[in-house]
Amino acid sequence: MDHLRPVESGASSPDECGRADEAAFARLYDATAPRVLGLAVRVVRDRAQAEEVAQEAFLEIWRTAGRFDPQRGSPLAWLLTITHRKAVDRVRAAEAATRRDLTYQQRNQPVEHDSTAEAAQASLEARRVRGALAHLTEVQREAVSLAYLGGYTHTEVATMLDLPVGTAKTRIRDGLIRLRDAMGVGS
Repeated sequence: MDHLRPVESGASSPDECGRADEAAFARLYDATAPRVLGLAVRVVRDRAQAEEVAQEAFLEIWRTAGRFDPQRGSPLAWLLTITHRKAVDRVRAAEAATRRDLTYQQRNQPVEHDSTAEAAQASLEARRVRGALAHLTEVQREAVSLAYLGGYTHTEVATMLDLPVGTAKTRIRDGLIRLRDAMGVGS
């Protein structure tokens, strides 16, 4: 207990806390908490985070007090070293999390696209399709146009053209084959 007196009189030593003496730990806490919290605030720069760091530090102090060696330094130096290490770990963890979040956002951010180029491409494709439709017979063009440009089902196309469903499907299929060949698309 004498080796803690220069820090705060009446405080318990880590040796006493190491024997799971809760009253001794309470005295140690009361004597050193302001300095432990002050160091944590200076390192992490956020009061709420600093309070968590101080709590973690005191928990480690409680768990490891039996390993305190007065020959290696003062009790206060030991307490503040643990606190500083915990605070630096917290800062590094926060920085790593921020880097991870930024990297994730950069990798998963949708790529801006050029709507003008996209519209021009769609216009060129539409022109190609209209040009290829000219290669179809009139009955194929009518059936394909209703099905793919009009959005009608095979049954609806058959009803509109007053055809059996099988005939409408054949005209659509034959028209698509001819359309594919006209556009130069591989089979």
